[in-house]
Amino acid sequence: MNAKNPAPGTVTMYSTTWCGYCRRLRSQLDREGIAYDVIDIERDDDAAVYVMQVNGGNQTVPTVVFPDGTAATNPSLAEVKQRLSA
Repeated sequence: MNAKNPAPGTVTMYSTTWCGYCRRLRSQLDREGIAYDVIDIERDDDAAVYVMQVNGGNQTVPTVVFPDGTAATNPSLAEVKQRLSA
């Protein structure tokens, strides 16, 4: 699986271990049964570069990538659900 294009119905979340927004979104995805992969941008240089590319040079997390290849920065659970159902 290409992390930038997750499988249908799932997302890829670029994250860090210390990010509170990331922990919150992960717990919400768990509660809703939405599958996701997590990539730690502090352990994966290519992931950090990708996050900077989609966030105007900033390493902003969570950055979530959807099956259609689009990304959202710090999306709400409602946005994730809506974009997965589109």
